[in-house]
Amino acid sequence: MAAITTTALIPGCHAFETACPAIAQVSGVSLTVAASYSPHVKTVHLKACQDGKCKEQTLHLVPGSVSVDLGCTDGSSPDGSCSATSKPDGTERGLLELGTLGESPIDVTATGSQANGKPLPTRTLRFEPKASYPFGEQCGRFISAAVVLDAAGLRQDS
Repeated sequence: MAAITTTALIPGCHAFETACPAIAQVSGVSLTVAASYSPHVKTVHLKACQDGKCKEQTLHLVPGSVSVDLGCTDGSSPDGSCSATSKPDGTERGLLELGTLGESPIDVTATGSQANGKPLPTRTLRFEPKASYPFGEQCGRFISAAVVLDAAGLRQDS
């Protein structure tokens, strides 16, 4: 009887592993030029310093977009499907890649040129990157650093 009871309990006590997505994260500071400010910006040069290490470069800006839900076909059926598309949102986006990204504060400075050729005002920001567990704590922590540049200056992206 003891062997049967023990055998019945073993599967209930087993810690099953959870599959985690094999997604790599690029360490860096992402920049979004707000849609209202984007027409005034020609180039952005970003400098980021964390723990005494700095990196800087003129960013390659690309048009930003948002996802638009196109709905689902017959959601009550297992064969139903949902779809979405991307739509330009007027922003411009770029990334300054860093070797590593930790949770300590980052100092960011943005300079560049306006569409009319004049220099952009120098903007600075000190902020702490955000840590999250988008796939659960068992899959590890992701650290992100994102800023928005608009006419008022730099701010941390929410």
